[in-house]
Amino acid sequence: MAIRLGDIAPDFTAVTTHGEINFHEWLGDSWGVLFSHPKDFTPVCTTELGTVASLKPEFDKRNTKVIGLSVDPVESHIEWEKDIEEVVGTAVNFPMIGDSDRSVADAYDMIHENANDTLTVRSVFIIGPDKKVKLTLTYPASTGRNFNEILRVIDSLQLTADHKVATPANWNDGDDVIIVPGVSDEEAKTLFPKGWDPVKPYLRVTKQPNR
Repeated sequence: MAIRLGDIAPDFTAVTTHGEINFHEWLGDSWGVLFSHPKDFTPVCTTELGTVASLKPEFDKRNTKVIGLSVDPVESHIEWEKDIEEVVGTAVNFPMIGDSDRSVADAYDMIHENANDTLTVRSVFIIGPDKKVKLTLTYPASTGRNFNEILRVIDSLQLTADHKVATPANWNDGDDVIIVPGVSDEEAKTLFPKGWDPVKPYLRVTKQPNR
């Protein structure tokens, strides 16, 4: 069954390269990114996991934990990590789940039979501290993910969770934002004392409130 935005992320206990974890307990009060890759010792996946490892300080700054998954066993992950560090220059510094029985992949609908009936697709789930799913992405096996985009989305999700704003197309942290339609002009005067640009009655652009 597909997981939708706002659903509670399925909890699970699994063996990882950092030992056994209970997912919800491991997340604690952090945000989380759970992402799957089709198979160990494959070229696109090697570049992806190395990229995530190099970006881990950026995830840490955002109070966000990352965890990978494939249906290969943990022993395979550990051996593959040597290649990733050699190719990318950064050691893998986050846990990877060994999901040989496909229990986590099935819970998160990561195996799409029409694409491949045995391997996980490139799924991404961003999960909030409330354990609810905030974003889902699905890429084909042939296309590597843009993890800078995932960081950008986390910035937006965290900002909009705390302030009554939305982020426009191509927004990056520090850019102007949009006051959500449910906020009246009177309320906006209090929430956004710096004012706003009334582009349209429904499109009020203001400075990012936490800057």
